[in-house]
Amino acid sequence: MTLHPIDTGFFKLDGGAMFGVVPKTLWSKQHPPDANNLCTWAMRCLLIEEGDRLILVDNGIGDKQDAKFFGHYDLHGDATLNGSLQKAGFSRDDITDVFLTHLHFDHCGGSIVRNGDGFASAFRNAMYWSNEYHWRWATEPNPREKASFLKENILPIQESGQLKFVHLGRGNAEENVHLEAVMPNMDVFVVNGHTDAMMIPLIHYKGRVVAFMADLLPSIHHIPLPWVMAYDTRPLLTLNEKKELLELAADKDFVLFFEHDPVIQCCTVKRTEKGIRLKEVFPLSAL
Repeated sequence: MTLHPIDTGFFKLDGGAMFGVVPKTLWSKQHPPDANNLCTWAMRCLLIEEGDRLILVDNGIGDKQDAKFFGHYDLHGDATLNGSLQKAGFSRDDITDVFLTHLHFDHCGGSIVRNGDGFASAFRNAMYWSNEYHWRWATEPNPREKASFLKENILPIQESGQLKFVHLGRGNAEENVHLEAVMPNMDVFVVNGHTDAMMIPLIHYKGRVVAFMADLLPSIHHIPLPWVMAYDTRPLLTLNEKKELLELAADKDFVLFFEHDPVIQCCTVKRTEKGIRLKEVFPLSAL
């Protein structure tokens, strides 16, 4: 197995929304905002090369929305989904599976492209993996999240005939689900605080577990438990889910892979008297 980080560019989000109840005097020291209180975030995906399978975990914001939409998020940087795939030696047509942690636009927007007056799958040879609980949550959105679930990102996946659901059940978050259908050495940690039934892939790689943190832990600065995004629908639940996974990561020496940290790809954590804290940071290539 080989893992490739796939950078799809940077975007900006409000610093207060990203750090919730944490005062700006604290978070701005870690992640300085611009004059509009916006902070830069990565959209870093993960490509898993395993035998004849090529599995892409999330795929960024895409490029099919209009200038007004993208103007809200100040997309920047030279990296693109296609360019990063090419750098790894592949193209979109080589992807066999697209694993979607959840269906917010900055995680699944690259799934679908414009095709004339309509839409088409961006990965024509791939199966798209979600789960029935989150799919229902996204296609029947609550008013709080409706702006994050864009129908043009989601419904064409089902219309393409390429959509599959992984079976999760509704057990406790700590009861990892083995995803044999997707990949023999992938488990998933299911969390419900950010959005309903978000999936955190746990990939067994070179004797370690690499946890793709999605929006459970956007950056290294979100490691302290109270540092929870205002975007989360159930922030106290997120806090508890973070605690469970971070304690497991500290005890089992997990590698945490960040989707949104603008600088750091990976880290490990450790137990301290103040709780779980950062241990070391490194690129994925260091494994």
